[in-house]
Amino acid sequence: MSAKDTSALVIRVAQRIDVPAIVALFAADDIGGHGDTTDAAALPDYVAAFERICASANQTLYVAEQDGAVVGTFQTMLTTTMTGRGSSSMIIEAVQTRADCRGQGIGAQMIAFCLAKAKEQGCAKAQLTSNAARLDAHRFYERLGFQKSHFGFKIKLK
Repeated sequence: MSAKDTSALVIRVAQRIDVPAIVALFAADDIGGHGDTTDAAALPDYVAAFERICASANQTLYVAEQDGAVVGTFQTMLTTTMTGRGSSSMIIEAVQTRADCRGQGIGAQMIAFCLAKAKEQGCAKAQLTSNAARLDAHRFYERLGFQKSHFGFKIKLK
């Protein structure tokens, strides 16, 4: 497949059978620092998370598949707040493309899919956060029209 040829890319809702492939994408990520692992002993934790996501009416986990292999993943969440006259937003999380597939337009197609879903669902905006160390990802999101607008803060509870 040549660069930017994503005609064979299929974006679909993730299934239980996809969990190991999704976990492998995150475990291979050197920047994320989330401690993800393909160790079989951790699989029940990931399956439990998958089940919680599937049980939520406002969250969806997706995979991007090419030639029968998972090459990317992302999650969407719908949230409604009292700000913006009670507007809804789509939060895009955990965007990951397999390292050997980057630069082929897969990430752009995943984000375009998210934005189309957000419009379908009447969202006023779509937003995402990105690790401060992911400078390439920041340039990627800006190329797609996202603007830096807020600072994010976290506190670890575990």
